[in-house]
Amino acid sequence: MLEPESRQIKVTKVVRTDLGELKWMEHEATDYSESELLGRQVYIREGCWYCHSQYVRPVTGETRRWGPVTQAGEYAFDRPHLFSTRRIGPDLSRVGLKYSDEWHLAHFWDPRMLIPDSIMPRFAKLFKGPYNVNIVEDSDGNRTLDKDTNSGGVFNFSSEEKILITPNEDGLVFVVEEGKYPVIHTPNEEFTGSSVSVISQSEELRGLVDYVQKLGTNRGKWRDRFEPQLVEASMVSIPKSEEWIEYGKEVYARRCEGCHGITGNGNGPAATFMYKFRPRNFNEGVFKFRLTPSGSLPQDGDLYRTVTRGIRGSSMPSWHMLPDKVRIAVIQYIKYELAVDRSDPESPYRYFVEEPAEAPMYIGMAPEPSEDIVKHGKEVWQQAKCWECHGNSGKGDGDKSRELEDDFGYPILPADLTAGLFKSGPSVKDIYRTVTTGLSGTPMPSYGDSLTEEDRWALAYFVLSLSAFTDPLTGGALSISQEDRSALNNIELIANTSEKAYKRKSSRGLVGEYAG
Repeated sequence: MLEPESRQIKVTKVVRTDLGELKWMEHEATDYSESELLGRQVYIREGCWYCHSQYVRPVTGETRRWGPVTQAGEYAFDRPHLFSTRRIGPDLSRVGLKYSDEWHLAHFWDPRMLIPDSIMPRFAKLFKGPYNVNIVEDSDGNRTLDKDTNSGGVFNFSSEEKILITPNEDGLVFVVEEGKYPVIHTPNEEFTGSSVSVISQSEELRGLVDYVQKLGTNRGKWRDRFEPQLVEASMVSIPKSEEWIEYGKEVYARRCEGCHGITGNGNGPAATFMYKFRPRNFNEGVFKFRLTPSGSLPQDGDLYRTVTRGIRGSSMPSWHMLPDKVRIAVIQYIKYELAVDRSDPESPYRYFVEEPAEAPMYIGMAPEPSEDIVKHGKEVWQQAKCWECHGNSGKGDGDKSRELEDDFGYPILPADLTAGLFKSGPSVKDIYRTVTTGLSGTPMPSYGDSLTEEDRWALAYFVLSLSAFTDPLTGGALSISQEDRSALNNIELIANTSEKAYKRKSSRGLVGEYAG
């Protein structure tokens, strides 16, 4: 039976191999989940498609900004299609996993929290609340919320399971999980008021976020091969400039203030939505990602890399599309105006002035991937007791995982390494750097002295292998035959672009199989 090409589910997607490499292959698109379908209906009903397109065209600049060109198979399950014809807002066909769920929640509550000049309307009606609730003290001395008709519908004041909530500066509290006992958590005096405004998500809102996160993920881990944002930098020095600092202040107000706050204290208007990973508090002078030794501030190149790439899995997106001078300017502003301890107003302590960054370490060429090096990496994983935090399978569920806190007093879960969303970057060099330097401000230590260089490379490859042949959105295993898996694991196979995608030995699911 002849079927229209628009119903074919064949696509090319990026997969991670068992040896940690990223390769393009032919595969098939997957249908929407029940929650994603609900979100799609909300997307249509609310008219999101009036302003947002879902189509990356093969014309100049589109692939550098959005990602790989659209393929027919991506729309096989779309009835009706939502190509749209206008781009008043950005194209959304590659938006999935660019931002965290928390970022989208804040954006739907009030887009201007994150983007001051946004003309997108608020979708506050998709939230439950807001409910004004007084802060009280319980019998254990915890600051909690007064139980009334509204708060009793969101929280369970008899539950032994607590949920820590941090209001933003305006007293807004977003509650990600209902049915728990609320405890106001403000280790750095983020909020000192006597009442808060409580909101939580509806089923429709959850579905809308799920739908938006689905967009583009049928192309696999393409973002990890997206060249425009894969910046490497080490010994970069940008001289201090008052002009650049002043310009950086403007950039910060437009791009960063919503999460990091006016003063850089990490408690901007949108911060209450960021329940997994709080925005960086620049005032403390602590930065996770760097090539400098443990305990040192980062080089300008480290900050440039973070701003350009973003931090996968968090609310910090990639800013690769901003001009270089914009990124340089905001780095200057962060270094010299925000990374400052002002506890003594008469004598502010400027970290980057008082503690110049040390020289970055040199990372040489990575050894070639192989089964032996991954096997050795698994042995190092056991020896270094990585499993105590990350769990035996790398899901972030180790015995110590529930008791960990960052240096600012917030709970922090170890990374789920099977998801393949690596905050420091997707390459073996990125993982090697993290293992070597550790992550400042977190329980992740440096293994630069305790593990040999050979061990660290092996461990880095093993960590990458934990997310081999998995879906980047669900974390589930992809349906790939052992024959195709073995072929993709061959390091001599070149499949570094969509045009050079590996063609599966079996045509099942690609030819003759259609959506619907």
